[in-house]
Amino acid sequence: MSGPSSVVTEIETLLARHGLSPRGVVRFGTAEPTPRLPHGRRSEAVVLIGVAGAGMWPVFSAWRTAQPDRGGPDPLDRWSKSVIDAVAREVGAAACYPSEAPYQPFQAWAMRAEGLRTSPLGILIHSRFGLWHSYRGALVFGNWQDGGEATVGSDHPCDGCRDKPCLSACPVGAITENGFDVLGCRRHLATPQGQRGCMVSGCLARNACPVGAQYRYPDAQLRFHMQALTLPD
Repeated sequence: MSGPSSVVTEIETLLARHGLSPRGVVRFGTAEPTPRLPHGRRSEAVVLIGVAGAGMWPVFSAWRTAQPDRGGPDPLDRWSKSVIDAVAREVGAAACYPSEAPYQPFQAWAMRAEGLRTSPLGILIHSRFGLWHSYRGALVFGNWQDGGEATVGSDHPCDGCRDKPCLSACPVGAITENGFDVLGCRRHLATPQGQRGCMVSGCLARNACPVGAQYRYPDAQLRFHMQALTLPD
């Protein structure tokens, strides 16, 4: 994000104890589609909210443990909404989420706000955090005076990666330069080899990426995400 922003600083403070953080600002041009505010009002900007590293996992885990139903279906989505909705009320914004219709172009926003590009795994790769980050929602503002979005950079961490270990680490070749074979991955995860490997300590291809390795999620968090990958759509 470019320049200081009192609103973004306030959002950062409100999110810090939850292990979440503002991940960039997208300001909308007058001619482009935008998320709609209550009563159909047009929005001027969104502030992306997300995860970088493992900071949110202890907070989410404690919340989930305290729920009578262990968080029920889609517990991470439920927790994220409870946190981000509360912050939205504090700063006078609306909230939108990747898992909630009408579906918004979160990946395109992230590329625009932080200059990210796609990795062979289909995950946006960050120059600092590597593959160990995600977006949990966005705050939608009808009036934005606090500065613009970042200039999209041209550097892609994958371009300078000579060995590309992510392409050789997958035991069933589900990761290629042409994309991610989701069905092939799921079939492998259902096998005894998959249950002993990726389901225990996370996707081997993702773990093989050297970028941002110090921000790798803990094994419990990786198991949670791998279990979600095996659920039917």
